[in-house]
This record gives sequence, structure tokens and C-alpha cells, in this order.
Amino acid sequence: MQVRPAASPKDVKHYTTSRLREEFLIDNLFQPDDIPLVYSHIDRIIVGSAVPVNKKLVLAAGDELRAEYFLQRRELGIINIGGDGVITVDGKVYEVNARDGMYIGRGSKDISFESKDPHNPAKFYLNSAPAHTAYPTVHIKPEGTPGDGVVIIKPENKVETGCMSDSNHRIINKYIVTDQVQSCQLAMGMTKLMDGSVWNTMPSHTHDRRMEVYLYLDMDEDAFVMHYMGEPQETRHIVMHNEQAVISPSWSIHSGCGSRAYTFIWGMCGENQDYGDMDHIKNSDLA
Repeated sequence: MQVRPAASPKDVKHYTTSRLREEFLIDNLFQPDDIPLVYSHIDRIIVGSAVPVNKKLVLAAGDELRAEYFLQRRELGIINIGGDGVITVDGKVYEVNARDGMYIGRGSKDISFESKDPHNPAKFYLNSAPAHTAYPTVHIKPEGTPGDGVVIIKPENKVETGCMSDSNHRIINKYIVTDQVQSCQLAMGMTKLMDGSVWNTMPSHTHDRRMEVYLYLDMDEDAFVMHYMGEPQETRHIVMHNEQAVISPSWSIHSGCGSRAYTFIWGMCGENQDYGDMDHIKNSDLA
């Protein structure tokens, strides 16, 4: 597990491009038969992945957590961006297919990941935050029929917003939010831009009460996103390629403009779970 310290905006405005990438970019996440993890001191989020190809992968705490097991004091959100897979939680098996998600509550001890087809392996994207209590484990599906432990994303949590004239027509799918899946502080979802749209989170915003991580995906090899960060009057950018993630401190904006349409997963943790708790920035105030 890689550990990254928090960063002050007073320092970040002096960073070079390579230093920005070193501090905030998360690269090489999806490695076959491995569970790479990055532990950020910013709200103590852990970002990682599990790509089981030839074997079952087991989530372990590691020395960095000083815990008996990974979710002893944590909760976990998962979205599968690869092929169909299986997640086993304390002996209960969940078929977590492409674009399915999961919330796994504090206290779950034995967590493992498998793929149904090694030629099209699952790619489980992980976000984990500290948790003060235990909430039920939930299998989250974009569509289908609800059942025991299965939640379907509500129509009101599939939000179509933006417009083509602003190049930001997009669909926001909210997986882990307060009116759908109960969590301690973690929120998570996936936004898909429509063909011809390239801007996300514009007009931009900050939220002092929580941090955020973006994972960019569904991008061709030669495509990219210019991810903008920094204080509104001290903006910087990081060039993002497919299946790379970026850490956004609470004081930073987090917007992106791509060379073509793409998808991104957002994960947030901090003091306030209210999705609408944002401090919007006027485009004319950016510098």
C-alpha cells in the first residue's frame, strides 16, 4: 500500500508538472492478479483496484492500517468497470457484473474477488473511508429487479444534466448516496458524457467539507482528459489517460475537458454526505 501525505494549497501552486503528478495522479491501478492500493492522508481515503485473472484475490489490511482486517474500522465502495465478476463477503457470494457496484460495511472480515472469464476479467475499482459504525452490505445495480441485499439505482439518482451547446451533456448515476445506500461518509457514482460532450463538472466547484477522487475511463489509447485542479485563482492541470485516477483536496476545483467523450467515477468522503453541498465557482472567476 502506497501512502501519500496531504498537501497545502500554498505549496501546490509552486509545484512543477512532475510534482503535481507525483502527489495527485494515481497510475497503474489495474494490474492483473493484484490489489494495488493508495492511502491518502486527505480524509484518509484509500483508492485501489482488484483485477482477478488467474486466481482469487483476497483483500488484506496491510501494515499501514494497523488493523486485524481491512474493514475493521472502514467501509468500502466498489464499481466494476471490467467483465463480469464475483465478490465474496464473509462467505456470501455476490455476482457483481459489469457496471454493478457494492457497498460493504464496517466489520466485514473476509472479502475476495474473482472473474467469471479470465479472458475478460472483472476490474473492481475500490474506494474506502473510515467508518464509525456498521451498515448493511448492498449490491447496487444500474437496472434490474431489487431483491434481498440488491438495490437498483433509483430514477431520481440517474440525472441527465448539461447540454450539447455547453459541451457537457452527461448522465450522472449515483451509486452510494444518502437516499439510496446508507454509509458513514462514503459517496460514489459514475458519470457518462454523451458523444460530442467533453466537459465534466463545469461550472466547477469546491466543497470544503469533503474531498474527491476521479477515475477516468472508457477512453481510447490516444484520448486524454485535461484535469483541472487547484484553487479557483491558482488553477493547474494534469493530463489524464484511460483508467487513471486523480486525488482532489477539498480546497481544489476538479473539472476536466477531454479530447472526446469519456466516463468517470467520482468518490467522496469527509464531513458532509449531502451531494448538493458545493461552493460553485463562476467561470469568470477562474484564473
